[in-house]
Amino acid sequence: MFDLNGKRALVTGASGGIGWEIAKALSAAGAEVCLSGTRVEKLEKLSSEIEGVTHILPCDLSDLDAVDQLVPSAVAAMSGIDILINNAGMTRDNIFMRMKNEEWDRVMLVNLTAAFRLSRSVLRPMMKQRYGRIIGISSVVGVAGNGGQANYAASKAGLIAMSKSLAQEVASRNITVNSIAPGFIASAMTDELNDKQRDAIMAQIPAARLGTAKEVAASTLFLASDTSGYITGHTLNVNGGMLMI
Repeated sequence: MFDLNGKRALVTGASGGIGWEIAKALSAAGAEVCLSGTRVEKLEKLSSEIEGVTHILPCDLSDLDAVDQLVPSAVAAMSGIDILINNAGMTRDNIFMRMKNEEWDRVMLVNLTAAFRLSRSVLRPMMKQRYGRIIGISSVVGVAGNGGQANYAASKAGLIAMSKSLAQEVASRNITVNSIAPGFIASAMTDELNDKQRDAIMAQIPAARLGTAKEVAASTLFLASDTSGYITGHTLNVNGGMLMI
């Protein structure tokens, strides 16, 4: 159903849990995939686990000069680009009154400004071929907010609003722009939670479990495929019922 044969994708943050599974899912569906991230050894390991065609393009999204070269490098490697997954993100948590300017600026730079520049960069080739899929991995925090994460929440909310605005501009060119807002996803970070912390999280989730990176990847695959061609400007909430909107 989700056939991506002949499609070319760039995935940022591919060395992390969600990005890792997204890259594998896209490749398994037939896409050629550029793997981007900061941990080269992780990217090489991921590439070795993928049977399809991959390219490793390391990039630090806090370096805007490097960001501006990432899409041209991906286009050169794959002779074009059809799918952009803005997955990379970071946190610098602090309560609002103690949040440092650097904590705010760096999170906004990596999570939102880099996504803006990458999305802008793919528009010309996508508009020329009259086809494209741009997907931003946001967060339930970007929809509901969260104490101690004003910078992260603002960046993820900005990603959703930016996607909706861009979707209106490019829909007539057969380019869709959507967001995915995961809730609590099982990861190395959640593995470190104590029983009290885990119970507090579970009490907020009607499904009574954490989500998995593979479930986020499956949602991404749907939005990257032709099956979702009439869906744009949408935010797909993958949160086990934690936030129902």
